[in-house]
Amino acid sequence: MKKKWNFRKYIYRLIILCAINSCLLGSAQNVVERPFISPFDFPLLLSGNFGELRANHFHGGVDFKTQGVVGKPIRCIADGYISRVTVTPGGYGQAVYIAHDNGYTSVHGHLLKFSSEVEKIVEEYQYKHETFAVDLTFSPEQFPLKQGEVFALAGNEGYSFGPHLHMEIRKTDTGEYIDPLQFYTHLIKDTTAPRATQVIFYPQRGEGVVKGTQRKQKVSVEALKNPIEAWGKIAMGIKAYDYMDGTSNNYGVRLVKLYVDSVEVFRSTVDGFLSNENRMINAWTDYEEYTLRNSWFMRSQILPGNTWRMLQANEERGVVTINEERDYLCSYVLEDIYGNKRSYRFTIRGKQQAVDKCLAGTNYLYCNRGNVVQKPGMELVIPKGMLYEDVDLNCAVTADSMGISYNYQLHDVPVPLHAGCHLTIGIRNYPVADMTKYYVARKHKGKKSSVGGRFENGFMHADIRELGTYTVAVDTIAPRVLPLNKPQWKTGNIQFVIKDAETGIKDYKVYIDGEFALFKFSSKDARLSSKHPGRIKKGMTHRMEVVITDYCGNETREEYQF
Repeated sequence: MKKKWNFRKYIYRLIILCAINSCLLGSAQNVVERPFISPFDFPLLLSGNFGELRANHFHGGVDFKTQGVVGKPIRCIADGYISRVTVTPGGYGQAVYIAHDNGYTSVHGHLLKFSSEVEKIVEEYQYKHETFAVDLTFSPEQFPLKQGEVFALAGNEGYSFGPHLHMEIRKTDTGEYIDPLQFYTHLIKDTTAPRATQVIFYPQRGEGVVKGTQRKQKVSVEALKNPIEAWGKIAMGIKAYDYMDGTSNNYGVRLVKLYVDSVEVFRSTVDGFLSNENRMINAWTDYEEYTLRNSWFMRSQILPGNTWRMLQANEERGVVTINEERDYLCSYVLEDIYGNKRSYRFTIRGKQQAVDKCLAGTNYLYCNRGNVVQKPGMELVIPKGMLYEDVDLNCAVTADSMGISYNYQLHDVPVPLHAGCHLTIGIRNYPVADMTKYYVARKHKGKKSSVGGRFENGFMHADIRELGTYTVAVDTIAPRVLPLNKPQWKTGNIQFVIKDAETGIKDYKVYIDGEFALFKFSSKDARLSSKHPGRIKKGMTHRMEVVITDYCGNETREEYQF
């Protein structure tokens, strides 16, 4: 006997099935794409995060701690191939670039050792070309890698001050740096919100005042409980860091938002940048505070010459107009990639007062056009796009009877330039006949540093990346070579410290028994050390020659027997 079809029961079951399918589909859609595995087989902990504020650049990756030791095996985070390896005295030290099949490239820096196959090719190049520095590229079929395959050991090479792995993830087609942490949040716990220490107020030149002055004002977060009196157009900034569970390190803040009367006027989201945007850090941060006081403030203002895509602001580029005698309710919201937030509320009290107008001086520089600064014996050319904001240049020329040239003050506080701008300085006195010994020097904090340069028809030419005080100097002093650990030389463990007082070390070579010997140079401690102690034959006397050259061609040759 056939069962009677129950339409109501059928509809009910259909609804239940649809609900279940909907839940399953929703769960599938909520699955986070994780294209990469961990580079290590131990728990991950960061010593540095993406976008941290560094001198003239953003930190382009994350720094994974390696439990305080070097030599930890590094696993390939996704299928791909080794596309490039580099070796440098500073920077990444030894680095491996892996082009992955998923459209990303990972960069691994400060490595102790490459894989044996890569190491062999690198060493062959170094000995053939008699150089420590290497930059080699490879085709996909030369060094293919599978996810999880070990390709290097973590170290402390290059400009590194503790064992760790610096790892970047870039989009292969554009080269854009992106935050690697977004792929590893499930492996690293963090419940700690960012914290601020100070807020800074910037009265706009000739248009605003804060606390009765047109100078910028720094206020601790504790003092923000008291209203800040202001009038006219002002901008703000904040000094803040992020923190993470289980470590005392501080990190860059991923998201900063500024509200005035509950309206968002500015936000910065540090989650990506292109290589040519790196120096925009000098427009977003307070360059003067960093260079003079080693203090990082993030501006909540987009300067006219700042084109970094990660900044958003109101129509006034983050500038706030205080034109009513009332309280303006402000707040900063800081947030990390995990959603941990912290807010800081404060009041700007509008108080009407006179704002002195500022007239452009004779050496006023405009950021929206090219500028040429000329003084007796000097010319500086600043193309359009090199300044982030207008500068009322405080320029001065001073003479020294013993000076090779005049001293040229090109502003009284440091001002960044986005790229090299051409500076020409005439030479007045010639203490030495060899023109290769002259260089352009920057004078800062009582010290002198080289910016290089070349001589041509009585003038020195150099490209500078910062306004400041410049002159011409001469370098005739050869580099110094200081032998270390002589009793151990017979074992092959040979070390030196090499230094140059003025223009810096340009090149070095070491020969043992007339043959090139590979030595690595660490820029962080100026140490030169033998790369392959085992190649030195035991039980015999060796003759060693060390040749060091600086950027003015001064050369030191030292011979040793051991």
